[in-house]
Amino acid sequence: MDSPKFGLQIMSQVLDTKIMFLKGVGEKRAVLLRDHMGLDTFRDLLMYFPYRHEDRSVFLTVSDVNPGSNYVQLKGKFRNIQVVGGGRAKRLSAELTDHTGVIECVWFNGISWLQKTIKEGALYIVYGKLNVFNGKMNISHPEVELETLEQQTGGKLQPMYSIPEKLKNRGINNKLMVKLTSALIGKLTSRDLPEILPQKVLSAYRLPNRAEALFSIHHPASDQALQSAKRRIKFEELFLDQVRMLQTKKVRYTVSRGLILKNIEGVFTEFYKKGMPFELTDAQKRVLRELRNDVLSGHQMNRLLQGDVGSGKTIVALMGLLMAVDNGHQGCLMAPTEILARQHYKSFVELLAPFNIEVGLLTGSVKGKERKQVLKGIDDGSIQILIGTHALIEKTVQFKSLAFVVIDEQHRFGVEQRSKLWKSESGAPHILVMTATPIPRTLSMTYYGDLDVSVIDELPPGRKEIETMHFTENNRLKLFGFIKQQIKLGRQVYIVYPLIEESEKLDLNNLMEGYHGLQRDFSKSEYTIGMVHGRMNQEEKDFEMKRFVDKKTNILVSTTVIEVGVNVPNASVMVIENAERFGLAQLHQLRGRVGRGEFQSYCVLVTTNRLSNDGKTRIQTMLQTNDGFRIAEVDMLLRGPGEIEGTRQSGRPIYLLADLKSDGKILEAARASAIQILESDPELSNPENLALGVFMKNWKESSVDWSKVS
Repeated sequence: MDSPKFGLQIMSQVLDTKIMFLKGVGEKRAVLLRDHMGLDTFRDLLMYFPYRHEDRSVFLTVSDVNPGSNYVQLKGKFRNIQVVGGGRAKRLSAELTDHTGVIECVWFNGISWLQKTIKEGALYIVYGKLNVFNGKMNISHPEVELETLEQQTGGKLQPMYSIPEKLKNRGINNKLMVKLTSALIGKLTSRDLPEILPQKVLSAYRLPNRAEALFSIHHPASDQALQSAKRRIKFEELFLDQVRMLQTKKVRYTVSRGLILKNIEGVFTEFYKKGMPFELTDAQKRVLRELRNDVLSGHQMNRLLQGDVGSGKTIVALMGLLMAVDNGHQGCLMAPTEILARQHYKSFVELLAPFNIEVGLLTGSVKGKERKQVLKGIDDGSIQILIGTHALIEKTVQFKSLAFVVIDEQHRFGVEQRSKLWKSESGAPHILVMTATPIPRTLSMTYYGDLDVSVIDELPPGRKEIETMHFTENNRLKLFGFIKQQIKLGRQVYIVYPLIEESEKLDLNNLMEGYHGLQRDFSKSEYTIGMVHGRMNQEEKDFEMKRFVDKKTNILVSTTVIEVGVNVPNASVMVIENAERFGLAQLHQLRGRVGRGEFQSYCVLVTTNRLSNDGKTRIQTMLQTNDGFRIAEVDMLLRGPGEIEGTRQSGRPIYLLADLKSDGKILEAARASAIQILESDPELSNPENLALGVFMKNWKESSVDWSKVS
């Protein structure tokens, strides 16, 4: 079992008691609860919240039940209790009768125990899910209790706990969990659950105290008490997380000294005046000013740069790297893939050629003598800007004086990996984290709440909005006609096939089938088709990409290796095959590979005729908007925050109850309260904040310190 989740750790000797000592558990059940549900102590059980509560105050009659009902609660007597069928179809059947009619109840497990327990003629309360089989309604695996036990098992709102099926067959069912949590709450007092939120916070948001909330989440006296308990627990989780991040941010600012990059009168100014390939937008200029203020502050910069596809983040990052160079230091840019690293390297070399800046490249494919030369250049400082992939964090890479780090597509790197870039440095380099995947506000406040945030929220002038279209398999001839029309205009086309996970084996059959199909439909004498996929070596990829860039290839068939890093202004059509297999963020990234030149560009989503509801929502969202931030919000609603983030970062909390999809308002209130308290009492030493301060200190001492890691 993981350690207690952040935000709900409780310092109490009583809660450290092993669960076997709770009435109703014992040694055998304790082992099952520990091994299958992670419940080892009183604390674990207290924090094992119900996934829902059922209203047990409403009773239906048999005649009230209809096929549209879901869970039903009835009161009646059983008759005709018998075992039916054999083998896997063996089941216990019993007819429940009341004054209005009869309905069958069916159990497939625990038959022997039920036969001994259920008696004909006694009055029972029956609760379960309604099914319709062969046109007849029945209730499968209902909970059954004698009427006189009703008040002992939760009253009006019955907590429902998630229990593995294998445990239900061994007597650990919801009824037992209700009794165990009830027994536990009966042993606890408010002293065992000390308050840590300041009283003024409780009063401002009308939150119940901690003990009341934790008792009510299991056994609420009313729906109002339940909702109040949920709000309190969600607020606490989010509030404590915000306090932690704001304290981390303060430590960075006050403790982590950053190199002062004062001079910009050299290559920075020269490049700005003579080397800039285009006029910067107001948004880019604003971000540059923010970077400039950071590197002059004397504190380590930790800044997140958000910008939609094509907004011009890379040129801003390059200007930041030049600030380091002008002051006699080095800079580096770490990219998630080799193709993107090489794209950056090629671009930087071309842009900086007139200014005598040495740019190096270090990836997994740089080997032998070339690698030794690069490592030597990094060590002696002759390489002023280094571009690379994960190879940058290897032990053999030793910078002479690293002052500015750019991390592109941040979510693909773990915190621990990134920390290796500057772990051995005596002075903390400035960190600029870039992402082209717009982040919903609730996510940025939680996953990046300890970073300063910059946003490039406008596209370079002259960019035409990409037109998105949806074709089904039935319209493939129409699609091919459109592609041929674009090629006749001198444009080029990407056709991308899905790869569900970057690490999974490439679906070569799917890709090759599409490639050969295109060769049949596009005459070799008129059209040239290239192909790029993850199993090709770098030389092969570079050859095919160069042919495409040089306009020798009309159509490039690819997997998602071209999702980021490819910039071909003449490519005006992005066709995404099996678009329903892609997430919204990935569809948006792929769409951003076109629309980089002066021509009208198109993104064509090709799907099967039948789409799931989520698939329909994704396609409709892509058709309705090009706004990456709007797309990110919809994506989070569909997939949840964990998947949007990508690989969950080390040290990030997993909330027990708070949900970033639906609890944005609670999060905003929690963050505002955390800011207000820390501004007036940074050390949390005032009497009203003392309990909070002790809690945060204890939590920090038991956790990994990532205070210097973006």
